[in-house]
Amino acid sequence: MKNLESIVMLIDADNTQLSKLEAVIQEISAKGRIVVKRAYGNWRKETLKNWEEELKRLAIKAEQQFDYVSGKNATDMALVIDTLDLLHRGLYDAFVIVASDSDYTPLAIKLHESGVYVMGVGEKTTPVAFRNACDEFVFLENLNKTTDSHQTKAAGKNSGKKETEIAETEEPQGDEMREIHKLLRIAWDKYQENDGYVNVSSAGQYIKRAKPDFDARTYGFSKLPDLIEAFPRKYSIKRYKGKGTVTIIAYKCQ
Repeated sequence: MKNLESIVMLIDADNTQLSKLEAVIQEISAKGRIVVKRAYGNWRKETLKNWEEELKRLAIKAEQQFDYVSGKNATDMALVIDTLDLLHRGLYDAFVIVASDSDYTPLAIKLHESGVYVMGVGEKTTPVAFRNACDEFVFLENLNKTTDSHQTKAAGKNSGKKETEIAETEEPQGDEMREIHKLLRIAWDKYQENDGYVNVSSAGQYIKRAKPDFDARTYGFSKLPDLIEAFPRKYSIKRYKGKGTVTIIAYKCQ
């Protein structure tokens, strides 16, 4: 994905974690330049009383939205209206919705249809419909998370085991991990070079398109190559020099 030049970040304060706010900005900033930062909520609520200082510190504009009916907030509607207004200005190439609410699914679909890059940030409980409506979805639980690979952890506990034994016995083998292996094989089938290897970067881009909430950190790995290397019975890895100081990493299914 190319570096984004004008990112809009819109936060539903009723639907995210204050403690993760700075980590969210750091994560998004790795994609490009954030030019709009807004947080929506009824700041008179007791549950949002601690947000003021953090919003000031992080230079996030606070948008006040009163509750018109007791027990029902209007934050999501205010966020949606502002998002569409910003979209129609035609100045921004990416929108980030920080929320875990499925109500934002139609908004994400509309943004996607308009040709901008759509990123969601929310908890793992976020409904899959909203996650899949985005180009990319990041779990809050993965932010500020130590990402030592399972392979390294397992090696420390099982110094007498061979690497292949560690990978096959210690790594997660649930439905989600099986889905990642399936996508890695599809990517290998479609994008492999004449030597039978596929660039990990190309595979990663494909997986993101097929599964927007994919993040190697969810499975305990810093990056996709670390995940692939943890399964030596399934994949063989090779590295070769690219342009300048770049090292290309490629894999082949066994």
